[in-house]
Amino acid sequence: MKVCVELVNTGSELLLGRVLNTHQQWLCRQLADAGFAVTRQVAVPDTGADIAEAVREALGRADVVVTTGGLGPTSDDLTREHVARLLGVSLHEDAEVLARIAEYFARRQRRQPPSTKIQAMVPDGATVLMNAHGTAPGLWMDVPSGRFRQGAGSVLIMLPGPPRELQPMFREQVLPRLRQHFSGLDNYVVVTLRSTGVGESRVEELITPHLQELLQRGLELGFCARPAEVDVRLSARGSGAEDVVWQGRRVVERLLGQFIYGEGDERMEEVVARLLLEKKARLALAESCTGGYLAHRLTNIPGISGALWGGVVAYANEAKSAWLGVSPDLLASHGAVSGPVAEAMARGALERAGADVAVGITGIAGPGGGTPEKPVGTVYIAVAWPGGVHVQEHLNVLERETFKHVTSTQALDLVRRRLCGLPLQQGRP
Repeated sequence: MKVCVELVNTGSELLLGRVLNTHQQWLCRQLADAGFAVTRQVAVPDTGADIAEAVREALGRADVVVTTGGLGPTSDDLTREHVARLLGVSLHEDAEVLARIAEYFARRQRRQPPSTKIQAMVPDGATVLMNAHGTAPGLWMDVPSGRFRQGAGSVLIMLPGPPRELQPMFREQVLPRLRQHFSGLDNYVVVTLRSTGVGESRVEELITPHLQELLQRGLELGFCARPAEVDVRLSARGSGAEDVVWQGRRVVERLLGQFIYGEGDERMEEVVARLLLEKKARLALAESCTGGYLAHRLTNIPGISGALWGGVVAYANEAKSAWLGVSPDLLASHGAVSGPVAEAMARGALERAGADVAVGITGIAGPGGGTPEKPVGTVYIAVAWPGGVHVQEHLNVLERETFKHVTSTQALDLVRRRLCGLPLQQGRP
């Protein structure tokens, strides 16, 4: 049984480019991982006619239609009213929702604007999805067969727009209801392996020939490339899905090996933080061209204070000398962007922190500052530990923000390899 889903994202701000539509990516991921097929998604402005037309069209095709936004208290929140009109039902005031809205403001010791009461207006026949993180409830409505398409009914789900309200509501209330409503859904298994250090084309070239037999048995193979990383997605449906995906995973792990750093939604910084904490290792950072970006990624991880000693952003040569002990003669003879300076930065951080591992990064982010010998994008990354150091050179010709992200990923991967006892010189798979 295949269940098709369509998303209708409402909000003029989405079409004006003022707000990034994160709902599409997040909801598609949640639904796909649960075995539901998202077949279409659209964004429409905050006008009643556009909202009604988009919902009408979606109900004519899909088993499930999910709308986002338009349930709040302001004049441009029109989804509730126009969907009720489209379905030919009236709105009534829900006493429980009204009480929850009043409680929300009382708990925060804030005055309740009268306009917020409109959020308690619920279409007849709708199931209310209470909002634990805001005032606008979600709504679930069963649309009978023949109303918009022949032979089957649909489920219409209306969700509030703010992600911090939408996401827990969807996870905790919508997904369980969907699984119960579509109990005959095919068994669906998916595994995502995350890799770094190998390009997308090379990953496909390396693994696809060895998966042909499993692909014929129903394995679905997908790739997702991000800066410095490639995800390999293995999925299957039906009674033998677990076995097919498990066998596919073994093939990919054998072929990519050390280049796989995690799975699912794991981020590189989360993997490195976990390794540091497990091994009770202390990390110190010395950054120049990344400007603290590596420290920023790590300090987003709860509990990292148990492993991260600290970091220095030594941008100027004087800072490299004063804070990390990099010799002025070394800077003069090799230049600030060089392997010897990256090594000296890492060693300086290691010694000053008494750390188990340290990173030094120096490079040319651009768009200016390059030379024929050291073009824009040149970066040197050193990882040091008591008794050893390893330096890598990369050419990351990217705009500055992406340059910092890719360079910090390369540095994190060096730390991961050091902690896991993997070769620091990556080679080619």
